[in-house]
Amino acid sequence: MSRRFDYLGDVEAFLAVAENGSFTAGAVVLSTTPSVLSRAVMRLEARLGNQLLRRTTRQVSLTEAGRLYLEQARVAFTLLDDAEREIQGQEGELKGRVRLSVPTTYGHYRLPPLLARFARQYPDVQVELSITNRNVDLVAEGFDLAIRLGHFPDSGLVARKLEDAPLCLVASPRYLEHAGTPQTLEDLRNHVCLPFVMPSTGRIAPWVFKEGENDIDWLPTSTIEISDDVLGVVSLANQGMGICQSYDFIVRDPVERGQLVELLPQLRGRTRPFSVIYVPHRRQSAAARALIDLLTAQPSQPH
Repeated sequence: MSRRFDYLGDVEAFLAVAENGSFTAGAVVLSTTPSVLSRAVMRLEARLGNQLLRRTTRQVSLTEAGRLYLEQARVAFTLLDDAEREIQGQEGELKGRVRLSVPTTYGHYRLPPLLARFARQYPDVQVELSITNRNVDLVAEGFDLAIRLGHFPDSGLVARKLEDAPLCLVASPRYLEHAGTPQTLEDLRNHVCLPFVMPSTGRIAPWVFKEGENDIDWLPTSTIEISDDVLGVVSLANQGMGICQSYDFIVRDPVERGQLVELLPQLRGRTRPFSVIYVPHRRQSAAARALIDLLTAQPSQPH
């Protein structure tokens, strides 16, 4: 009996190229070379008797036949993925690898207990964790998913919100002893503020407050500016060097231990969103989908 589906590898090659926009990007996803994918797509086109991709020196695009075939192939591979996940998804039996990128804030303060839970549930899954404040290219760099701060309305990525993280203003008791405690927003002009320079824009991130129903964006100025790693503002505040704004989940413990003091609590109430993101229509492994499910299933993050 001849094998009916010995060409599925060629279909997977076509999906990788079509979903990622080029043979080069598809080759990165499948850890192969563009020439290998080109030959695979040509074999598939010969088998089907139809051209699926239009090729130019700069890009590839789908023909009408390619668009129809892509839709049906996605459905078929989704069914196979679901079947695999159903079989492998029992506790402790899932295998595979997940590559995850997270910023330092989440990587150090939010993710560890969740990853520990995932590791207990799926001990045979290998997790490759990159903790960086650089926005990685998920496709080009081969990441399955990433956790990022902010909104992604036009990014072309799927974003599933993890939480809206509350912010607060803090300083050390040592700093407040010699500089005094600000009572109003205007008082901050007479204090040493520790602003963070956003890597995406090169501009200082405004401090955000809420006064009644009004949202306030306040721009801190200082002789000290921190860039690349936002945790630096907390480290300097801990050393008595000034006032910073940070997430509750980062400064909660130091505040409870008395190492930091919350300031202007009457102006708290603003948040920033964290989301897990991944490429749409990309066939996630069962392991990656299990991790996404665990991250997004949390009704509230651990304290």
